[in-house]
Amino acid sequence: MSEMITADLVDLDLSAESKEAAARALAERMVAKGRVTDLDGFLADVAAREAQMPTGLDGGIGIPHCRSEHVTEPTLAFGRSAAGIDFGAADGPADLIFLIAAPAGADDAHLTILSSLARQLMNSEFTDALRAVSDAETAAALVRGDVTPAEAAEGAAAAGASAGDASAAEATDTATAPAAASAGAAAGSTTTETPEAGAPEERPFRIVAVTSCPTGIAHTYMAAESLENAGREAGVEVTVETQGSAGFTRLDPAVIAAADGVVFAHDVPVRDKDRFAGKPTVDVGVKAGINRPAELISEVRAKAERGEKTAPAGATGTPVDRAGDSTEGYGTKLRKWLMSGVSYMVPFVAAGGLLIALGFAIGGWTVNKAPSVMDHFVWTQSDSWGALLFQIGGMAFNFLVPVLAGYIAYGMADRPGLVPGFVGGAISLSINAGFLGGLAAGLIAGGVVLAIQRVRIPAAMRGIMPVVVIPLISSAVVGFLMFVVIGKPIAAAQKGMTDWLNGLTGTNAVLLGALLGLMMCFDLGGPVNKVAYTFATAGIAVASPSDSAMKIMAAVMAAGMVPPLAMALATTVRGKLFTPAERENGKAAWVLGASFISEGAIPFAAADPLRVIPSAMVGGAVTGSLSMMFDATLRAPHGGIFVVPLIGNPLFYLVAIAAGVCVSTALVVLLKGMRKPAQGTPAAGAAEGAATGEKGSKQPVAA
Repeated sequence: MSEMITADLVDLDLSAESKEAAARALAERMVAKGRVTDLDGFLADVAAREAQMPTGLDGGIGIPHCRSEHVTEPTLAFGRSAAGIDFGAADGPADLIFLIAAPAGADDAHLTILSSLARQLMNSEFTDALRAVSDAETAAALVRGDVTPAEAAEGAAAAGASAGDASAAEATDTATAPAAASAGAAAGSTTTETPEAGAPEERPFRIVAVTSCPTGIAHTYMAAESLENAGREAGVEVTVETQGSAGFTRLDPAVIAAADGVVFAHDVPVRDKDRFAGKPTVDVGVKAGINRPAELISEVRAKAERGEKTAPAGATGTPVDRAGDSTEGYGTKLRKWLMSGVSYMVPFVAAGGLLIALGFAIGGWTVNKAPSVMDHFVWTQSDSWGALLFQIGGMAFNFLVPVLAGYIAYGMADRPGLVPGFVGGAISLSINAGFLGGLAAGLIAGGVVLAIQRVRIPAAMRGIMPVVVIPLISSAVVGFLMFVVIGKPIAAAQKGMTDWLNGLTGTNAVLLGALLGLMMCFDLGGPVNKVAYTFATAGIAVASPSDSAMKIMAAVMAAGMVPPLAMALATTVRGKLFTPAERENGKAAWVLGASFISEGAIPFAAADPLRVIPSAMVGGAVTGSLSMMFDATLRAPHGGIFVVPLIGNPLFYLVAIAAGVCVSTALVVLLKGMRKPAQGTPAAGAAEGAATGEKGSKQPVAA
């Protein structure tokens, strides 16, 4: 394998002024080395990763990174910026920028090397040496581990040699360490006194931790290194399990059993979380593990002193807690609980809705009156096949409300919430309380389980709690409340809402369509978008939905297609207003928009929200209102243009979409055209301006 970083991949005078320009400048060096095959495609992947979560870290570090099919081999490029570049870190701009490029199918060895760099970035001697180094060759050798930070400091011609003299003698004893173990050497050189070397009669406080991030390349290992360093400074023994892209090695059960506390620093669910049950636990996002490890260690020690522990295995932390910081407010948690139920329900809606729609398309509009295919099925008749699809879809729909309620409860209380949640959802169906009843049943079930889990019980009974006691008591309580107390009022409210929707005509329907269109385009797949989509799918999630419900579904899907299609059209007709990466994203947005994937517009909205989002919202409102005006109907909850044959009034439906796309395109082009080129508009010749970070591109270059 060739060297991951060489002098050609180092820029010690990076002049870029934005993170996009910095990524382009470093990526161009990768292209020149043959490590990246498609510059714009790779930058689009970097931008997509950046949109998920900023890659700036406290301490002046930026680590843009991604996996990409345009990368031929794992590669690092390093840039040092005198002015600093904003990568979203809380403490300000970054002056040390690493662009990490991993092939789409990078193997474990490659990812291990990438994780080693991430760990080194948590070593202040390493970063200080990078800031002081005077030539690219030494910088590359330092990153590779061919020289130690002390040796790099010795070789620097600038000031700072006096600070390096004291550590030079110590470095001679460790200079023979293998280069492949550079990350461990950097961290290990500060650990001359192990916990075992301390007084034998005084056992150190022991913490086990798990770190993970969405890509599993950088933040996972940086959080691990940060926690380990903070543990050494505090005299605490910290053992970390990194659940990264290279896989993970489970901590020895004996180590977990001996631990006094647990730290979870993660942005994706912790795998096999039950292993850590019954111990004082701090649960935060991965960036907290990087930025404030000492606070986390102090917090878990304080919990241990107070005797706070998590519930036993089988009733441990919830999916909501796994998502991030435990200090989130109840409003945020409530949204996540509801979205947990919706996310599990949507596949049932999609499968059932499409099957029912296909059943109507094949068997005609009387297919809902066909006898059971168990009793009557003729292989050669299309009516029988249509009835088969319709009845399968109807069975899928029977699960919608129970799944919604069950997984809302799951989001609150983990697996013990499933049984009462499903029971409550099934009761909601039986009493005609519908989706409102399902929402209430899920929240009640989760709350009841959480209340039961807080009751102190004898140790002998803990084993049967999650499989017998909790399901029994919680199901009885939820069933009583749904049947006797709140079921009838919710059923009445559900009927009232249905009657109101069925009564919408004329101006009221058009206004509702505009409102739904605005919601669909406001946050492009976020909470507001999901509220509108859930409202629409709830209306059609029955065997025989009303005409108004199908009109609402049509308006919601049409509006959701507008933002990505508009951005695709805008990058096609006025490409000079967009960066090369945005033009590349525009090509993909055609397909994403046609497939009803609103998230296809996120890269554009993230780069220029004040122009893109309002433009998308106006176009979405136009499309939603026109769809309702044209009485377009839709039985399927998803599919985009691929389910147009299943749409009522398909021609006018497409006209509504086209009108909204044109309006959004015109607005975004107008707004982008009004801004000053000096504010970052690429115009023609943007590739050169972005790569060099020039300030002076006041005039567009002639095409």
